[in-house]
Amino acid sequence: MKTFSSVSDRKVPHPLFKLATELGPLVVFFIANAKGNLFIATAAFMVAVVAAMAVSYVVTRHVPIMAIVSGIIVLVFGTLTLVLHDETFIKIKPTIIYGLFGAILGGGLFFNRSFIAVLFDQMFNLTPVGWRQLTLRWALFFVFMALLNEAIWRTQSTDFWVGFKAFGVIPLTMIFAMAQMPLIKRYHLEPNTADMSDSERGDIGNA
Repeated sequence: MKTFSSVSDRKVPHPLFKLATELGPLVVFFIANAKGNLFIATAAFMVAVVAAMAVSYVVTRHVPIMAIVSGIIVLVFGTLTLVLHDETFIKIKPTIIYGLFGAILGGGLFFNRSFIAVLFDQMFNLTPVGWRQLTLRWALFFVFMALLNEAIWRTQSTDFWVGFKAFGVIPLTMIFAMAQMPLIKRYHLEPNTADMSDSERGDIGNA
């Protein structure tokens, strides 16, 4: 997947760098909400998200597709929140993002395609069966996260929702991702495997 640069131009960052660019804007969001209010936090979050993408590009010459999509949605719903002075928009933003990713992955499976490699910048090569199972699991996880976000912001206080968004989402995602390692190892393909070209294209028609 080429995003803003060719694959050969990419620099592989330290894993902590990726975590920092993802967690950084959320920490800014949490602190700004604690010091001010949700509208100040929303504005700060928008700036932090753009800054994180810019830093990612400067350091790695690449911006992940998930970060781009999420960033666009943050800017759109953040602007609506500030212009209309309605905190509902920023609160449903995670629901929209998770729902969109879940729909993309689930829709791809319907057409015998796996888009999980695109979303995750193809960090591994799997057999068609592996791609299908991993894609289905992530699609269901995104749907779960969308429903969880809806349940939390509709039933809990704003401060609780902000805390969950800042310090609950990433740990849950990391735990889920680590739980997929046995599946990835089971269906992993070596780079010189003949089936690699099909897995890279996301073709799971033979799964």
